[in-house]
Amino acid sequence: MSNRAVLSIDFELFTQTPAYRSASGTTDRDGVGLDGGRFFRDTLAKYDATSTAFVVSSVAESHPDAVRALADAGLEIASHTHTHQLLSDLDSDGQRRELSQSKDVLERVTNERVSGFRAPAFDITDDHFDLLSDIGYTYDSSVVSSRSIPGWYGGEYDIHEPVQATAVRPDAPDSITEFPASVMPGLQLPLTGTWLRFFGPRYTILGMKLLARRGITPMLYVHPWELVDLPAVEGVPTRVYVRTGDWMRRAVERILQQDFEFTTVRTALVDGEAAATQLQRGETP
Repeated sequence: MSNRAVLSIDFELFTQTPAYRSASGTTDRDGVGLDGGRFFRDTLAKYDATSTAFVVSSVAESHPDAVRALADAGLEIASHTHTHQLLSDLDSDGQRRELSQSKDVLERVTNERVSGFRAPAFDITDDHFDLLSDIGYTYDSSVVSSRSIPGWYGGEYDIHEPVQATAVRPDAPDSITEFPASVMPGLQLPLTGTWLRFFGPRYTILGMKLLARRGITPMLYVHPWELVDLPAVEGVPTRVYVRTGDWMRRAVERILQQDFEFTTVRTALVDGEAAATQLQRGETP
């Protein structure tokens, strides 16, 4: 039984999402999502919880105070690339720039070490783990072992708890740990992101409890723009607007009210390694 959980946040702005970039319309509102970040930070404090923020580092350049506030509140800062482009759309040099520039910017803005990474849309390439290792990351959270979802992702992996990256790609460096995003046992659909808004917090909480009974720490994620009232933009799919704003804020609170210790990825990995070592020694974690 595990009582830990990670409710991470992919800290990108609404205008950086693929849905907005491919839309025909635009918005003149700046920083759509920053208020959601403030809500997330304050709500974690309300429930004596913490988290990991996977931050798009261009946001840290344009709104450094918002990212520093997350770090100052005790959140772990990790990378979500520099510009939130899909890595598979870039050549190897472009991928390296996204990963290295993001790490450099975030460490400069927060004055803290950045060791974790999550790819936009869970989109990774064959040399992904090699690049992470070369640049100095130690863990990744870019795998989601969901069933295949047409037009999205899925169907590639069967990994549900932290493992060495070699379990994902046999030729990956063993210096990288993969901490996959959680899916519902059996159903194999993601527990959070859009699926939280589609199915509701009871679905997510049930999945968390089922994973915990198996000794698996749930890895959840939300976005700051999901927590605010979004501007109407021509061409943005309707699914993006479903239950954003107040509904989603209440859903996050409902999750944080559960009997879990909500912590950072870094802490969950350290605690997990310590527990595994104790078991190897025949001790009770």
